[in-house]
Amino acid sequence: MTTATVTESTLAAFSEAWNRHDVDGLMSFMSDDCVFMTAGGPDACGARHVGREAVAKAFAGAWGALPDAKWTNGVHFVQGDFGVSQWTFSGTAADGTRVETDGVDIFTFKDGKIAVKNAFRKARPNLPALQ
Repeated sequence: MTTATVTESTLAAFSEAWNRHDVDGLMSFMSDDCVFMTAGGPDACGARHVGREAVAKAFAGAWGALPDAKWTNGVHFVQGDFGVSQWTFSGTAADGTRVETDGVDIFTFKDGKIAVKNAFRKARPNLPALQ
């Protein structure tokens, strides 16, 4: 049982840090032994990043691929040491095509911090570039 509690407001603030592209802000929510499993990658879990340094680097990678990345329409749920955030992810790829897809993060919390962030999003072809 944890002594600190993660709430829906905590997850909303975490989402706001994503939209600010604020790695330090994001990492303030993460436990020291955090794990991030990406939506895509070579493994069944996507790609697994373990520890603060690896997770921070992976988080920053989202903005490298899509510099205007944002997560909107957030809805957050918390039950004990587990939580879910629903969102719509959007951004523009280097070739000008646009990404817009729904997804969820499934979280495990420990001592008031995010211990595991497991991301899932719909597989949707990129949309044409804006004219």
